[in-house]
Amino acid sequence: MYQKSFMAMADEEAKANVNGSDGGPFGCVIVKNGQVVSRAHNRVLVDHDPTAHGEITAIRKAGQALGTHDLSGCELYTSAMPCPMCLSAIIWANIKQVYYGNTADDAAAIGFRDAAIYDFINAGLKGEMLKLSQHDRNLTIGAFKAYQSAQKELY
Repeated sequence: MYQKSFMAMADEEAKANVNGSDGGPFGCVIVKNGQVVSRAHNRVLVDHDPTAHGEITAIRKAGQALGTHDLSGCELYTSAMPCPMCLSAIIWANIKQVYYGNTADDAAAIGFRDAAIYDFINAGLKGEMLKLSQHDRNLTIGAFKAYQSAQKELY
């Protein structure tokens, strides 16, 4: 159930980057059973890592804090609608509830390009943004088959 106090924490994280220079104005808090598990803000610029969005950084911290890659039962509060990369990470982490403040349009209005990525996905991964081409499946499929045969843990 939504709690404004957790969104306020996500907003505090976002504001840390308005006053600092770690990255964009995005903050995130992950909660489980009413307790904060992790909180983070965007660190793209300071870490020289385009994946260091607030949500990704908070997910990494939550996994370490809980000792698992499976964040089932957690809720995520973020200061803005997660970008496509972050949405994918949230799904991979098994987080089923996301609360966000600012919209994707709000992010676009200040210059972030999330909308272009959504457009690329909605266009069936076709366009000038990225060229995807599949090659040498016969070479690479062996690792998949070996992993399946070894009955390794799936996530």
